[in-house]
Amino acid sequence: MPSTTTSQNGSHHEASPSPPPPAPVPLTPGPRASRLEKVYAEALARTLRANSYANFSACFPTPAKHVPASLESVWRQLNAKLEESAKAEFDEIMREKDAVRGLNELDRLVGEAKLRRENGEGESVVAPHTLGAEDLYRAHLAPFLQEAQDSLNEKLEATQVQNAELAEKIRQQRLEIESLLSGLEVIVADVEGAAGATAQFSKENNLREEVVKMDEEVKARQEI
Repeated sequence: MPSTTTSQNGSHHEASPSPPPPAPVPLTPGPRASRLEKVYAEALARTLRANSYANFSACFPTPAKHVPASLESVWRQLNAKLEESAKAEFDEIMREKDAVRGLNELDRLVGEAKLRRENGEGESVVAPHTLGAEDLYRAHLAPFLQEAQDSLNEKLEATQVQNAELAEKIRQQRLEIESLLSGLEVIVADVEGAAGATAQFSKENNLREEVVKMDEEVKARQEI
């Protein structure tokens, strides 16, 4: 029966009921805790099988040859002690970390989440009549705006691809122009060299002609 409180004016009203306490988490290993224990047991068994008597006796050839029964007894005791210590340490860690309780709680939360998802709970469903005019307006426009945005995104991606192709073509054309300019510079240098050589040749011919004229004038004067 819910408790009642009395106000200053003498009226009575029921207090809001407190939420029920959460169900206690059982300490019996659930699916995840059981799986953890199974995996550890399998790993420990593989470790013990790896320490076979053949491998163990190979490390002690002399006792294995002379007292094999005693060596085998030591091997069995060693494996038993190893198994006992490993299990005890695992159990101690499970107790210290309260692993069973935590894993059981995780199992419970996952189960509740799956149940809510199957029942359609957890999804925010808003009745249309509770929305305002602006919200309804946006809700009706949202599909069209999304379609327009998708179309613009596609066009933008296509334009970016075309721009990248044009940029590559421009780069190739620039390389070709640079190559042509380099070749043209070589041709101009050759032409300038040829022009210089021609001018030098003409200059040398003019000097020869002047020398010939001077020789002729000298000879003419000597004859006079």
